[in-house]
Amino acid sequence: MDYKFAARMTAMKPSIIREILKSSAGGSVIPLAAGNPAAETFPLEAIRSFTESILLENPVAALQYGVTEGYEPLRERLMAHLQQRFNVDTTDNALMVVSGAQQGIELACKVFCSEGDTIICESPSFIGSLNTFRSAGIRLAGVPMEADGIDLEQLEAALKREPNVKLIYLIPSFQNPTGITTSLEKRKGIYALARQYDVMILEDNPYGELRFQGKDVPALKSIDTDQRVIYVGSFSKVLSAGLRVGYVLAPDAVIQKMAVAKQGEDVHTATLPQMIAHRFMTEYDYDSHIALVRNVYRRKSELMLQALEQHMDATVTFTRPDGGLFLWCELPASVPMLDYCKQAAASGVAVVPGNAFLVDESEPCQALRLNFSTPSDEQIVRGVEMLAQVFAQQKARR
Repeated sequence: MDYKFAARMTAMKPSIIREILKSSAGGSVIPLAAGNPAAETFPLEAIRSFTESILLENPVAALQYGVTEGYEPLRERLMAHLQQRFNVDTTDNALMVVSGAQQGIELACKVFCSEGDTIICESPSFIGSLNTFRSAGIRLAGVPMEADGIDLEQLEAALKREPNVKLIYLIPSFQNPTGITTSLEKRKGIYALARQYDVMILEDNPYGELRFQGKDVPALKSIDTDQRVIYVGSFSKVLSAGLRVGYVLAPDAVIQKMAVAKQGEDVHTATLPQMIAHRFMTEYDYDSHIALVRNVYRRKSELMLQALEQHMDATVTFTRPDGGLFLWCELPASVPMLDYCKQAAASGVAVVPGNAFLVDESEPCQALRLNFSTPSDEQIVRGVEMLAQVFAQQKARR
């Protein structure tokens, strides 16, 4: 059979991260490539207890169809949480529960962008979102990152230059892949440019609860005075990635359109995981759990940074994130990044080549992404030692 796939599939490639995960699934490869939350942060007993009590007390509601917008008690609790935790004014906004933050990003793209329209994004940026945009036939315009977030001058240049810009897509806090946090000054600058050029902002904040040092920076949604920010959040990094519960807070008119689009995809997010998430927020010590998660990632990030400082060549630079799951390593120009990543994998440690996160993967790139949440403490130290050995071997050949 000669399969004639849709034209949109030509722009889609397998996620390099998923492919690396498959190759390292056997356990012999140290997983510094993944972005999975640390398994020790899962509140297993609470999830087991909540599931049991839900199925005993309210099984029909948990197992029957639900409304597209989501389980109402969870939506109400999330609205209150966003007001309290992120100082978000929920007036004139509505909230919809989605099947992971990735679906929220895809729905925003679907309701605002036609094929050929433009989305401006940070470069590098999250590969899952980039592939979502590409699959919709969207033109991507990447703007370089600086130490405190996206380059505002180049952002404005892109807004002037690019045709039919519909969204500015950002991960302002502990960005994937760089770990960079956008400063408040730049957040205000981004918002001002979005107002000036009348463009919506898609704020992706899956790591917002995971600050383990420094002071919180207000979410873009908290400075949204004219209802142009679509805010996407998730339980994946604070409860469980496998439950696939995310949410979108946006102007009511936007949520109405997204709900119609979601009905054509999966009708509604599974109700049982939503009910578990609601109990997690209302019957569990949520604040103590978040503190535990932050402590785990603080320790793991410090361990990786210490190992890099101790073992890695001084010509290799890396970001020092204040939260999240990732840091970004830059190799000197004398060591080809792709060759280095391939040799690292052959030596037994998986990392993600930095070009996978670029809008144009053919652009020169000397960076790679490291993850500290997935590996054990022992794997972090051993993995960095192995990366340092591979670097020394590569350097000696030059």
